[in-house]
Amino acid sequence: MKKSMLTIVGARLGMRLGAGLSLSSVCFALLAAPVVLAADVDFAHIETSGVSQIQLEPDMADLVVEVVVTDTTAKAAKDQSDAAVAKFIARLTAAGVAKTLIQSANLNLQPQYLYVQDKAPELTGYTASRQLTVTVQELSQLNTLLDSALEEGINRIKQIALKSSKEAQYVAQARQAAISDARQKAESLAKGFGESLGQVWQIRYYDQRPVQPVMLRMNAKADYAPAVAESYQYGQVTIEDRVEVIYRLK
Repeated sequence: MKKSMLTIVGARLGMRLGAGLSLSSVCFALLAAPVVLAADVDFAHIETSGVSQIQLEPDMADLVVEVVVTDTTAKAAKDQSDAAVAKFIARLTAAGVAKTLIQSANLNLQPQYLYVQDKAPELTGYTASRQLTVTVQELSQLNTLLDSALEEGINRIKQIALKSSKEAQYVAQARQAAISDARQKAESLAKGFGESLGQVWQIRYYDQRPVQPVMLRMNAKADYAPAVAESYQYGQVTIEDRVEVIYRLK
């Protein structure tokens, strides 16, 4: 896996000295979200927000596939979908994928009708569908497992979400980077105005949205075997964090 790249991006800052005395806020145009000003703060202070962004290479994936079968009877459709799922699970197990990483306990049966004007709907058969979610812990297995799914009758690939097994570690790293970003901005502003930074008076931190996985994209132009591996664009997983802090000025 490539070394993770840490990128600190800009933030919006505010500065206010004493009760009734205000300095122009200093803003970085990179960030559109405003800093929430503290209410009734009657002492010299400086308020900043720090943000961080970490981009890392994915090393695992959540694969969502589905088998959809139509037959004349509900049982026949169900039996075919069950058989495809069972064969694919057997292939997954043989490839070393633990059963705890496979979710397949669902079945959807729908009657199919032929509609003709001025006639009653005619039942033509039933469609059975089953969906499987597989956590692929070794990304190098992904293409082989996709081939296995198609070979065993799984006929729809619904989603491939790329993730990192070290997500928790990098979430904590992003949080510390955001804290450092806020502190460095506060120190720089205080120094620029001939002031000294005091103790932290208030910290505001809000739970961040869950880390969004990267959806796998395929290059439709790849039309020969040697380019198959390169046709899958893995992208990078992005983890972001933000913190707002108010410092007293000495």
